[in-house]
Amino acid sequence: MNVLTIEGLTKSYGVKPLLEHVTFGLADDEKMGLIGANGSGKTTLMRIIAGLEKADSGRMVIPKGSRVAFLPQNPVFEKGQSVLDAVFDQGDPTLRLLHDYEEASLALERAVDVDEDLLERVSELSHQLDVTGGWDREANAHAILDRLGLIDTDADVSTLSGGQRKRVALARALLLQPELLLLDEPTNHLDTETIVWLEKYLARYSGALLLVTHDRYFLDRVTNRMLEVLPGGVLKYDGNYTRYLELKEEQEKLAEATERTRQNLARRELAWLRRGAKARTTKAKYRVERAQALQEGGRSGPEAPVEFAAASTRLGKKVIEIHNVSKSYEDLVLLDRFSRLLTRDDRIGIIGANGTGKTTLLEMIVGNVAPDSGSIDIGPTVVIGYFDQEGRRLNDSLRVIDTVTEVAEFVKTADGTLISASRMLERFLFAPAVQYTPVANLSGGERRRLHLLLVLMGAPNVLLLDEPTNDLDIATLSALEDYLDTFAGVLIVVSHDRWFLDRTIDSILCFEGDGVIQPFPGDYSAYLEARDRVKSEQGGSGPTQAVGAAIDADSNNTSRKKSKQKSSTRSKSAKLSFKEKTELAETEIRIEDTETRIAEIEQEMTADPENFESVALLSEKLGELTANLEHDVERWAELAERA
Repeated sequence: MNVLTIEGLTKSYGVKPLLEHVTFGLADDEKMGLIGANGSGKTTLMRIIAGLEKADSGRMVIPKGSRVAFLPQNPVFEKGQSVLDAVFDQGDPTLRLLHDYEEASLALERAVDVDEDLLERVSELSHQLDVTGGWDREANAHAILDRLGLIDTDADVSTLSGGQRKRVALARALLLQPELLLLDEPTNHLDTETIVWLEKYLARYSGALLLVTHDRYFLDRVTNRMLEVLPGGVLKYDGNYTRYLELKEEQEKLAEATERTRQNLARRELAWLRRGAKARTTKAKYRVERAQALQEGGRSGPEAPVEFAAASTRLGKKVIEIHNVSKSYEDLVLLDRFSRLLTRDDRIGIIGANGTGKTTLLEMIVGNVAPDSGSIDIGPTVVIGYFDQEGRRLNDSLRVIDTVTEVAEFVKTADGTLISASRMLERFLFAPAVQYTPVANLSGGERRRLHLLLVLMGAPNVLLLDEPTNDLDIATLSALEDYLDTFAGVLIVVSHDRWFLDRTIDSILCFEGDGVIQPFPGDYSAYLEARDRVKSEQGGSGPTQAVGAAIDADSNNTSRKKSKQKSSTRSKSAKLSFKEKTELAETEIRIEDTETRIAEIEQEMTADPENFESVALLSEKLGELTANLEHDVERWAELAERA
């Protein structure tokens, strides 16, 4: 039985159609993942189903009496509303009864003297819960509130952080136990342990689920159907996210084969037209029309993938040195005499529960927050790119293209290619028509993607990413991961996205609270495996030092041989010869001269960008200089390391 049926749904904003001819059904036991590019209409579709927006046309059917719960990306609550009111007061009789019982129980706890009326009220409500079978819902409610960290149910929701408000809204949706559950980015602001708990909870959930998330592990483990939102409609796939990727690959192979067949047929038809029929002076009209159709009928195929070109500024030997840094807010200790020496090859993932100081560390590195004690020394060649959770403030009145050119009109890639701001915007899926629209017209995901582009346009060599996967679509995340594969600088990622961490980092800093920060070698999956192994061996949650030791033991065998090779190489060439010292000095001078000349050429190109002949010659010269610079920098780094 379908709990949701949609036929021919269409929604437009102005002249631009956002959703077109959307038709699909959702059975009462289906758990469906909703995917598509930012701005494709996923959130709008969810809001229409939830009854918060109206479609322009089409038909939607939800069986009478079916309860629908919706978790929005950014939930809004009334000022003065308590967590208790927000979570329990939803029009559901049992939840309303639980609300009154919890409220009376809290009042009874706070009462200084025995209040007979209040005691009678609690007793009566307790009896009603017995009669209605509400105690099961009460136990479930407390389990959900505890796992989501919502202990103070008397707190004013409007005073909570964005992450805490999201947890309140998630608790409200889960407690309703609806026939249709709509979740829009439920893992945002949740720590890893809570995400794992939510995975298991939804796996046991008996109702229908429609889910939008960027967390691909979560999507893979929770869903059994996928719905892709495309221009002109939707496509439904049986299976989870992994199966969706397999089916998409099969489709693309089939489309390529079809395109090859079409091109071959087009060539034959064109040859016939050019050769003509010997017995006739005119060509068959249908053959002419067919050839024209074949020429014009190239497959549209999937949207062009987002492409990133790794560009960064040369990084010297000294990167970032953190010395005995401490930071507290009243009684909350975030960092306690933390020290870390960052090197050029570091790719660090920072994990831990919310409120343990992960973002604070990044804010101190960029200078937005001062440590209580200790120091953070930044190397002279360091260029920091900081992609934070909130995103930089954008001028809504500016056009998208103008917003980017304020940062840089051109960006130089690792291979020396010079790419214009407009071309970079296209690589970030901003079509030319969108580039000349005001920033105010962008969706939340598009603004997030624009923020990411602005950070990368600065060619940083130290990249700090704070929850980068929030509000980015999967296509953009995959492309960002590919970009980071070629990024030559230091990478520090704060994230709860397990897939993203596995793809991008090779060591972990675990923030455990009370200023305790434990380092672990290896990616996130290696950390989890070692942690689970320690727990099973010790019959509980073993100390994190034991987890680190377990990971060290795993990586020891594979790294021992490399360490011996490195140490033997160092012993053979520990000192520079006189010739090498001279080469080091000459290389340093040559690098400075080349960088000066590159800067001059870039100024010449931006001074007269419409002189295409001159720009082409300068671009060719720029490529040669960049290639020479990269060679010199590699040699300089090798000699400087030994020196």
